Amino acid sequence: MVERRENGAQRVTGPLLSVLVLVAGLVATALSAAALYSAQRDTATREMTQRHEMALRAIRSETERYHRLLTTLAAGLVNDPELTWEDWDGATGPLADARLIGAGSVAYVVPVRTEDVTAAERLWRARGATVTFHPDPRLDEHYFGVFLRYLDETEPTALSGADRAANDLLADTLRKARENRDMAVSDAYVLDRDRRDVPVAEQQKSFILAVPIWTRENTPQFRGWVTSSLRGRDFLSEILVKVSERQISGELLSVDADSSRHEVASWNAPGSPDLHRSDLVRVGDRDWILETHGDFRHLVGSGWYLPVVVLAAGLILTGMLAWLVHVLATGRARARARVEEATAGLREAEGKSRRQAELLGAIMTTISDGVSVIDSRGELLLENPAARRLLGVRGRPVGPENWQEHYGVFRPDGRTPLPLDEMPLIRALHGESTDGVEVLIRNPGHPEGVLLSIDGRPLDPSAGEHGAVAVCRDVTELRRYETDLSIFAGVVAHDLKAPLSMARGHAELVLEDVPDGWPESDGIRDGLRRILHAVDRMDALIETMLAYTTARHAPLRAAAVDPAAMVREIIDERVAGLGPDRPVPEWSLEPLPMVRADPAMLRHVLDNLIGNAMKYVRPGGTPRVEVAAGPAGRGLVRIEVADSGIGIPDADKPHIFDTFHRTEAAAGYAGTGLGLTICQRIVQRHGGEIGVADNPGGGTRFWFTLPAADPSEEPEMTSTDRSPAEDEDAVRAALERALAERAAMTEAASLAGLVMPPGTVPSDEPAPGRLRAPIPERRHQRQD
Repeated sequence: MVERRENGAQRVTGPLLSVLVLVAGLVATALSAAALYSAQRDTATREMTQRHEMALRAIRSETERYHRLLTTLAAGLVNDPELTWEDWDGATGPLADARLIGAGSVAYVVPVRTEDVTAAERLWRARGATVTFHPDPRLDEHYFGVFLRYLDETEPTALSGADRAANDLLADTLRKARENRDMAVSDAYVLDRDRRDVPVAEQQKSFILAVPIWTRENTPQFRGWVTSSLRGRDFLSEILVKVSERQISGELLSVDADSSRHEVASWNAPGSPDLHRSDLVRVGDRDWILETHGDFRHLVGSGWYLPVVVLAAGLILTGMLAWLVHVLATGRARARARVEEATAGLREAEGKSRRQAELLGAIMTTISDGVSVIDSRGELLLENPAARRLLGVRGRPVGPENWQEHYGVFRPDGRTPLPLDEMPLIRALHGESTDGVEVLIRNPGHPEGVLLSIDGRPLDPSAGEHGAVAVCRDVTELRRYETDLSIFAGVVAHDLKAPLSMARGHAELVLEDVPDGWPESDGIRDGLRRILHAVDRMDALIETMLAYTTARHAPLRAAAVDPAAMVREIIDERVAGLGPDRPVPEWSLEPLPMVRADPAMLRHVLDNLIGNAMKYVRPGGTPRVEVAAGPAGRGLVRIEVADSGIGIPDADKPHIFDTFHRTEAAAGYAGTGLGLTICQRIVQRHGGEIGVADNPGGGTRFWFTLPAADPSEEPEMTSTDRSPAEDEDAVRAALERALAERAAMTEAASLAGLVMPPGTVPSDEPAPGRLRAPIPERRHQRQD
């Protein structure tokens, strides 16, 4: 009986406990979801308020800037009683650079009585105005715009000469500004030129801002107005785009003189707005109303659905928990066994996860390469000790915009700050993978600077976080070693060219001494000319291979350079070296901006491209070279070299910069296939790009980009500005250092008991003493 009662109690207790757990779980889940929703709602409300206030501040700041600039312009014009077009153009120049949001134009408007129209028109035409007055016969006083500067390139380019007093709305605004002696703002309306030139669907309402010009005499005289047009939709959309990140929409309402409200402009954002804000903005003598709307889901972000997920998960967990309680209450042993089995698996998974985390942490701490990880906002998530050591500073900067000041990031030249959008982590954050981007880090931790090679990758989405990861390594010593190798290559090239120079000299001497009377004279001379030709080819090949080897790793001495002067020098040298049977090339040179580059490397690029333009010409044709500047991005200069030669087939354009690549059409012309490869290496080392396209007039157009020079920096001297002695001293110093190091290594090897490799012939060349600079090779022209 007792056992039966116990079994009955267990049968009743199990379902009762399950019901209690189910009710408690449902209540807790509902409360959690409601609290989470309320928190998200509060967050969205704060975000909406912040963005609305930012938009208000932006509108107030921009309208105050309008007021300040127009008032300043009017104050400046009052001091010029005989205002001319040149004075107006100079005074309004800063307005064009101020980039006023929504601004269409700024005009100088003068009042003219009916009896003075002809005299006023003649006066203002004498001062440079190009307008014909068209007075309204119904009025006694007329308002004409005499000078105009357009602040928007899409505006028309001429004054209409219409009587602005005929427009009641505009005339009231001008009269109010004159009476109040302060800026007046018109009601919103569609500008006359928009009605004429813009389709109805694209027309937008605008405002006219008028500032009066009164003299400062004891009896002030009125001279006119400075007016500016402000396009409402352009003004509102640009401000909201900046502050809203396309998450809120808004309308700009104008309160007219009769207290009526009119919508001036609106900006729509995705979603169904359920949050609203409205505030008054005082502009001059007018009131504007800014109304903004936001969608709770977009303002919260990707986690807006969390309350639903929490609710669903809570219901599922509550049901599972109620079922588990029921199972526990009815079968304790079985439930205990299952719990033990489940917890064992969880403990094992937890231990495995902990070991993997510890292993990952140990790896990140041990590796010598620096690893940095950022999130989608550019905030630093992870930085291993190697990264902190390589970057040389501690602490985390707030936002990517502070990276430059915090770390001291420069281009490899050590002088040009690396723009934020070119940093590997930012490029990776935008989805672009980068390899081997070299930057120089100079800060208090690395006062001498350290050269880093950085690889950047977008963060794998499986990590659950949108971001980017960068791996950096110190390549300072590697680049120094490669620089030493480049100098050594120059020494080797000099050693190889010395026998060639001797062979050429002896061949020339023999060629001059061959008697004319010998029967074999013609054969001997032909053989000697072949030797000279082969020597010249070998000399050119050594020069090309040396340039190819050192173009990537030679020291980059960047400075401000005038490419136009360098182009003229190259063309003059090329033309002077042409034979009498070669046609004189036609060339043109447009103005080129200053660039920041290594002068010797830039000269090599220009000389190669100009030389190709003169060389690859159709038989019987005249070479033509055109050098001009093309459009480029901010901080860059684009230089284009065009010719009218044989051109490059489309199939070969993707491979034209590959090593030893030559087209079929170029088979009949001399060349090694390395010139364009060297040019590409040099341009890429400067952080630029190089490409090729067809010339519209026939031929080929090569282009490349380089960093623009600082206008305040003095240009580097070209080879025409330096004396031969300075060039000779520079070559001698580099060769002396390289040969002295080579002699020191040889001496150290001999002291250590090392032996020379078999077959090596000891050199009788004087070692570490004073070296003579190599004599520049002359380009010999074959005489037939």
